[in-house]
Amino acid sequence: MSQTESPDAMLGEKLERFAMLRDTIQGLETERAELGAEIKAVMLQGARVECELYRARLQTSHKVTYPVDRFREVYGDAATLEVLQVMNKRVRELVEAGDLDGQHLEATLPGGRASRAVLGSEDKVSAGLGLS
Repeated sequence: MSQTESPDAMLGEKLERFAMLRDTIQGLETERAELGAEIKAVMLQGARVECELYRARLQTSHKVTYPVDRFREVYGDAATLEVLQVMNKRVRELVEAGDLDGQHLEATLPGGRASRAVLGSEDKVSAGLGLS
């Protein structure tokens, strides 16, 4: 930083560079998704796709979801509580609806809240910096 440049000016330049990189990455991710969809469509029709360095292959993934009520009937309360995942979005909805006490809920957080800095631009697109 030169003596004539203020720290605020440097931060403005950094923010500008950050936004430019974010926009570039978002454009590349969009292009990658579109190319992936095209390649996948061709492969689903039986084509084999490869180039000098890469060979595309389709992978099948499965997400298994167990109905909580049936799981509870079969394995009982203790096993159900052991494997149950608390969904943050659903908890917030229940607090907003008044079904859960928000103050009591805060006391159940073992490490408190973690926060991160989020930058937004005028187009309301934001990117997290991952700062805690």
